[in-house]
Amino acid sequence: MTVDLGTTNLMLGIMAAVSVIEALMIIGIAIGGFMIYRRVMTLIEGLEARQVAPAMARVNAILDDVKGVTTKVKEETERVDHAIHTTIGRIDDTADRVRSNVREKTSRVVGILRGLRVAIETMLESRDARREPRTAH
Repeated sequence: MTVDLGTTNLMLGIMAAVSVIEALMIIGIAIGGFMIYRRVMTLIEGLEARQVAPAMARVNAILDDVKGVTTKVKEETERVDHAIHTTIGRIDDTADRVRSNVREKTSRVVGILRGLRVAIETMLESRDARREPRTAH
């Protein structure tokens, strides 16, 4: 029996050719994928340069403005708070002085009125005491 290797060699040749074609296709797909990746990255960089960078610059400017306004509001709030506390302290001092002055001035009047009341009560009691013996006779 003679061995015929022609069919086997033909099949091996076909498989080798298909493997080479597959390798070339994989290399082609890799090159195409890399080219698409570069185009997409160029497009993204262009979008960043045209859209994102100016927007970020505006956002940063707005944030800087907000920071400045917040700082100013904080300073003004502290200033107003200090002014209110100072004013309240002055009002308390003024109220204490008014209260002591009113007390000082009214205490004399109250003393005089109490003295008059005691004097009137005493005079009325002495008048009633003088009247009682007359009614008893």
